[in-house]
Amino acid sequence: MEVYLDNAATTRVCPEAADIAYKVMTECYGNPSSTHTKGREAKTYLDTARSQIAAALGCSAAEVYFTSCGSESDVWVITKGAESMSRRGKHIISSAVEHDAVRKTLEDLGARGFEVTYLAPEKDGAISVESVKNALREDTILVTLMMVNNETGGITDIAGIAKMLKAEGSKALLHTDAVQGFMKVPFSAKKLGADMISISGHKIHAPKGIGALYIKTGVKIKPLIRGGAQESGMRAGTEAMPQIAAFGKAAEIAFAGMQDNCEKMARLRALGVERVVFCRDGAVVCLHGIDLCEIRPGDTALIIGGGAPHILSVSLPGWRSEVLMNFLEAESIYVSRSSACKKGGRSHVLEAMHLPAQVIDGAIRISFSRYSTEDDVLALCSALKRAHDTLAHR
Repeated sequence: MEVYLDNAATTRVCPEAADIAYKVMTECYGNPSSTHTKGREAKTYLDTARSQIAAALGCSAAEVYFTSCGSESDVWVITKGAESMSRRGKHIISSAVEHDAVRKTLEDLGARGFEVTYLAPEKDGAISVESVKNALREDTILVTLMMVNNETGGITDIAGIAKMLKAEGSKALLHTDAVQGFMKVPFSAKKLGADMISISGHKIHAPKGIGALYIKTGVKIKPLIRGGAQESGMRAGTEAMPQIAAFGKAAEIAFAGMQDNCEKMARLRALGVERVVFCRDGAVVCLHGIDLCEIRPGDTALIIGGGAPHILSVSLPGWRSEVLMNFLEAESIYVSRSSACKKGGRSHVLEAMHLPAQVIDGAIRISFSRYSTEDDVLALCSALKRAHDTLAHR
């Protein structure tokens, strides 16, 4: 039995998305920019997918631009957003717990003369509205914060930040990396109030290699890739139609079942929290209220962060996460240490939360999808108990 609980890293492609991708590759393979029948046929698939993504995001189709991934979307709006606003100032607000696509782009901007304020997270890994307000300056031109932290599941109140920026009279653009939030926590682009939103296909059962970017009507951002007139002249290059059609179909399915799927994942997360106690013969403690000086290596399981229904971050102090992952993998159970994009080294997210080294070193991320089951969670917890018994006697 294979147990895949690393869905925050990537998800398996749903059959409906795979089917439409295959059809577009083998039957409806025209270039959507071509004016003949095959081209018009492909253009229909392009328009349909854009409308499907827009419906899931709660925006107009004209505000959706397809990209190759969430990282490209981040790089595009942060780089070009900062450049477009640079006459007003060069101050950017972000956080110390962002995805590397954001962090490294901001490092590049810093080398070009932009000033970046990195906010510290709360105990759940999220960023408070108050901390953004306190960092706000007259020359602030961009605020970029992830909606759901990819390691802890902490949810940042993007809508609250948007309202605060408006109340303060700030002209700063607001961008959110919603790769982990899209179809996992309810939001509508119009109600959220962000100017730009990055999303990715492979987190919602679409193929890898496709993402999208929401840019609110009226926001002026220059193209990242110049050339042809694709994507309304905003992103040159022939559209990856199999991935785009699959992304649209996956978004349509996820949107239709979002409430039920989120409730299911929340139940699985709660079961994981409940059952992990049996693998430790001790207490499960939420880091919101723990005195870190009282951590007892070997008999305490720590729940780090929380909020999003699909991510459960657990630390088992006294065990090294890579040793634990190897044990689980031998039993065909797959979880992760932190972000799959970060290979090796300690988590910058958990370090920014000022957690002790033993907590960081013992952290694993368990993440669910609509295909996850109670049996998966029970198999994981049974394996953790066996790991405890085995490793404790070495």
